Amino acid sequence: MKLKIYQNAKEAADILARRGLEDEAVAESVRAIVRAVRDGGDKALFSYCKQFDGTDLTPDTLFVSEEEISAAYAAVDDDLLSSMEKAARNILDYHSRNPLLQDVRTAGGRTTGYVWRAVGRAGIYVPGGTAPLFSSVMMGVLPAQAAGVEHIFVATPAKEGKVHPAVIVAADMCGAEKIIKAGGAQVIAALAYGTESIPAVDVIAGPGNIYVTLAKKEVYGRVGIDMLAGPSEILIIADGAQDPAYIAADILSQAEHDRRARAVLLTDDAAFAGRVQAEAERQLALLPRRDIAAFSLANAGGIILVRDMAEACAITDDVAPEHLELAVQKPDALLPEIHNAGAVFLGCHTPEPVGDYFAGPDHTLPTGGTARFFEALNRGTFLRKMSVIGYTGKALAKDAEDIIRLAEAEGLSAHANAVRIRTKQ
Repeated sequence: MKLKIYQNAKEAADILARRGLEDEAVAESVRAIVRAVRDGGDKALFSYCKQFDGTDLTPDTLFVSEEEISAAYAAVDDDLLSSMEKAARNILDYHSRNPLLQDVRTAGGRTTGYVWRAVGRAGIYVPGGTAPLFSSVMMGVLPAQAAGVEHIFVATPAKEGKVHPAVIVAADMCGAEKIIKAGGAQVIAALAYGTESIPAVDVIAGPGNIYVTLAKKEVYGRVGIDMLAGPSEILIIADGAQDPAYIAADILSQAEHDRRARAVLLTDDAAFAGRVQAEAERQLALLPRRDIAAFSLANAGGIILVRDMAEACAITDDVAPEHLELAVQKPDALLPEIHNAGAVFLGCHTPEPVGDYFAGPDHTLPTGGTARFFEALNRGTFLRKMSVIGYTGKALAKDAEDIIRLAEAEGLSAHANAVRIRTKQ
């Protein structure tokens, strides 16, 4: 299969367009699951886990046990364990940086500002599909740790009662209090409403399939959520000076995620586009997951020729991709022209897996164009800004007349009286 080359963005309109989440049949199925777990608790949760995952659960087997955790550490290769520990340090260090400084100021007897408080409980969802995504455990749990969340629960579907050892190790290593062996819309509902075994949480974060995403949408308002995540995607802007093997590898690294993944290259060099096309075909034939990658590329992938880098940046801002690679000679010069992306990777030596696994910034990112208004999962997802106001008697007396006047102008006389009774105005 050859990666298709489009002569311009108009010709590639179909692959740049995205389907939304409006699948009413799936949405109604999700609503039914959420209602059943909300009303039926553990019994409904366990029934769906049996139906969808082939796992028989009871209150005693719902959570990964200490024995299973010990066995998981023994099953994970020592070199992999070392790499996981290094990645965990990078991620926790990154999320522990504090751009959200508390700010409370007092002047003239008036104290105003805000402080940050972590939510009490967080539920981190980890997909359990075709790969053991232990990196998603780290990217969900560690920002919550950095925020200071006291109770962190990881939920992931168990296949026939088993959770992959690396997923268990990652959750334990990063400080999850409990590892729940349940997934899908049913566990999203359980986390949102609580069951006999699972306490309700305040925030649910982490990616999942369409059922998980629609379930998060359904329970939003009962709990906070990070974002509504869809299929994974990458957009690459590359000039002709790049190694086509690098770019082809980056396209395929995204395409192998799943059949709905999206991988698009924008370049102003037609000859370079042809070299990438040939290299992608060569590399695809060697991939263990080539069937998935080939389907993804055929349905949502391609190379689009642009007039220049200015047009590439304009298309990028319109697409608002989850991952954006600036594979150009001077990526720092191009960065100011980019406004909408989940994460930006600078230069030819920063492929997307650097961010997926190790650098520190989170890999749970807005998809489907939602980078226009959503941001990467971060410690702020688990923090609430709480306003602080304090007046001395003297300050209140000085401002009372204005406050009373404003309240009475709205017809709220009791509001006015709460100030008047303290100042006798």
